[in-house]
Amino acid sequence: MSMDWKRYEPQDFFDELVTPAGNPRLPAKRLISYLGSLSEDEVESRRQMAEATIQEMGVSFTVYTEEGNIDRAWPFDIIPRTISAKQWAKTAAGLKQRLKALNLFIDDLYHDQKIIKDGIVPEHLVTNSKNFRPECVGVSPPFGVWAHICGTDLVRDSDGEFYVLEDNLRVPSGVSYMLENRAITKRVLPELFENDRILPVDDYCSNLFDTLVSLSPRKVKKPVVVVLTPGIFNSAYFEHAFLAQQMGVELVEGSDLVVNDDDCVYMRTISGLERVDVIYRRIDDLFLDPEVFRKDSVLGVPGLMRAWQKGNVGLANAPGAGVADDKVVYAYVPDIIRYYLNEEPIIPNVKTFLCEDPEQREYVLENLDKLVVKPANESGGYGMLVGPHSTKKDQAAFAKLIKENPRNYIAQPTLALSTAPTMVEKNALEPRHLDLRPFILQGEDIYVTTGGLTRVAMRKGSLVVNSSQGGGSKDTWIVETGEA
Repeated sequence: MSMDWKRYEPQDFFDELVTPAGNPRLPAKRLISYLGSLSEDEVESRRQMAEATIQEMGVSFTVYTEEGNIDRAWPFDIIPRTISAKQWAKTAAGLKQRLKALNLFIDDLYHDQKIIKDGIVPEHLVTNSKNFRPECVGVSPPFGVWAHICGTDLVRDSDGEFYVLEDNLRVPSGVSYMLENRAITKRVLPELFENDRILPVDDYCSNLFDTLVSLSPRKVKKPVVVVLTPGIFNSAYFEHAFLAQQMGVELVEGSDLVVNDDDCVYMRTISGLERVDVIYRRIDDLFLDPEVFRKDSVLGVPGLMRAWQKGNVGLANAPGAGVADDKVVYAYVPDIIRYYLNEEPIIPNVKTFLCEDPEQREYVLENLDKLVVKPANESGGYGMLVGPHSTKKDQAAFAKLIKENPRNYIAQPTLALSTAPTMVEKNALEPRHLDLRPFILQGEDIYVTTGGLTRVAMRKGSLVVNSSQGGGSKDTWIVETGEA
């Protein structure tokens, strides 16, 4: 008996692989036909191969719990998500447009603040942002770019269109899992990669390296690039080590670096100090430099901000980039695009209510059971209220939080997130909700991944896709379908 696609029911959501009538969508036709030709034992064998590959490659992530940190194997579903190359071309153009505008916005905020003077974005939004860094005012990083690596979360609603759910401009993670998902899938379903219909993703690390090299203050043949990690106990340490290894650069901790009297950064090596040109930092702003931010930080490098402010080292992402990562700022991004680029947004935002606005706040408080409420600066799915899945007690607690600090909360409608067929037990397929995090790089040039990291809510009916909260992942295929 093979995988039974006829019994798969897409339900009342846009399904990525299957139409409401139960037929394969064009980008998924070959995949579904192939999986349908495998016996039940063959499918189970491929699933077990995926699990063994994950163990062999050491693909893991860390979950923080009250009992301590737990390393877990990466949760992976062998059925990929498919998107047509034609649709992806439009989506990639929208992602580039968005990051260009956001970088112009950040640069403006730390210089002339024209967008505030022209009344497009209210001043208090910036002055009250916990990610605005006064220490960055007047600094001009190369190309005017502050957010060099961006992970933008996309969702598909019931209309099948992509919407931007949020922008991650501080220290976005997950790209290593996108690359590992592809490596695992190639091992599990090698037959489907025998032609060039599935577009490759393996150019990311070379593009990341080129982006970082473009930030070097020294125009030397081989600028010294390092990845700065908080260390092995960080939840994304696997990714830090993976990217350093793939780019062929050193993985360092704060104690490996020193800023000398010449305000340049040096790396301690067995043969003495070696100058560092560019740091891909995976440490939050406040821990970067104990001379400027948190005095108790042992993760950062004393004097690092001084070296960066004087243009002696490139930092990606630049300190202060997180001011545009605020979920309240998110609501203004369509206007930001129009203001700086004089273009209409290619990818729309999800409708957003700002709790600081009295009228919108009243609506939110009256409809907490229907809305998703988010704090402005949390990540990882923490601190949220998913209205339809909440209790009266939860809603009362959030109403209190909103009234106490309305600036810190936004609300959005509960989206009918798209689904995709997911293996829930031996040979059984059920729809599970998912999102997509493509990665955009901007330095001298701009680049978008072919697809991105698809995260899946493995629990039936759940809308929370974060791996730290029980979510899983799939490979993402951008497929040439022959459409013009």
